[in-house]
Amino acid sequence: MYISYFDEAGDDGYPKYSSDLFVLTSIYMHHNDWKTNYEKVENFRKQLKIDYNFPVKYEFHTKDFLTDKNPYRELNLTYDQKREIIFNYFNLISIMDLNIINVVINKHNIKTEIYDVLENAMKYNIQRIENDVKSKSIDNKFIIITDEGRIKKMTSITRKIQKFNFIPSKYNTGLIRNDIEKLIEDPLPKKSTESYFIQVSDAVSYIIYLYSLKCFIKKDWANRVTNILKHGDDEELLTKIESNLNLKASSNRYGIVHYPK
Repeated sequence: MYISYFDEAGDDGYPKYSSDLFVLTSIYMHHNDWKTNYEKVENFRKQLKIDYNFPVKYEFHTKDFLTDKNPYRELNLTYDQKREIIFNYFNLISIMDLNIINVVINKHNIKTEIYDVLENAMKYNIQRIENDVKSKSIDNKFIIITDEGRIKKMTSITRKIQKFNFIPSKYNTGLIRNDIEKLIEDPLPKKSTESYFIQVSDAVSYIIYLYSLKCFIKKDWANRVTNILKHGDDEELLTKIESNLNLKASSNRYGIVHYPK
């Protein structure tokens, strides 16, 4: 059994939206690796408390942390300390036994007003988890755990793609049917404040968002982010976790699934 955790960066609105991109990230691990992974994150958080006085009980929300939102502002961390923490966080991810899939929906490439951003992001992501766990063993199954915010719609989407799932063909411009078979149960809700693994997914998702802004739409980052991370840091962070990334998911260097084409 594989356990997957989903989180996102950007908004899933369209045609009205507040972000140019929507990133949906999943991390997934075999259930036998869950406890060891949990202990690694738990020890990391205890060390953050020792080194930076970062409370263990705080949710690590990467965007808010980098842009100096509360409660992180109260910690009075320097820019260099924040950069160190992010790099240490990705060092942690690199030694965890898990895989990562990232889907980026580029709203600049959408050519119709009727486009469901979340549904497309989910089906592309879930399909690749399915392909991977199936390749390891035909008997493998997986479940989804996600933040409560979009649980109703995500449930509707997963039920739909288990019955009828059409994906772009690699060989022509048409669609092929590939129903999801390995997913069991509806997505299970869990507060991100109570899940280290949703927070890990959030961290990866936000760095993928920054990379994708630069790579796919040539847009600069917010000043509050560039106070801490410089261009090139995003690629260095992703390179750290390259062994975790499902590079078979796409031809992109980091396996990022980027749609629409």
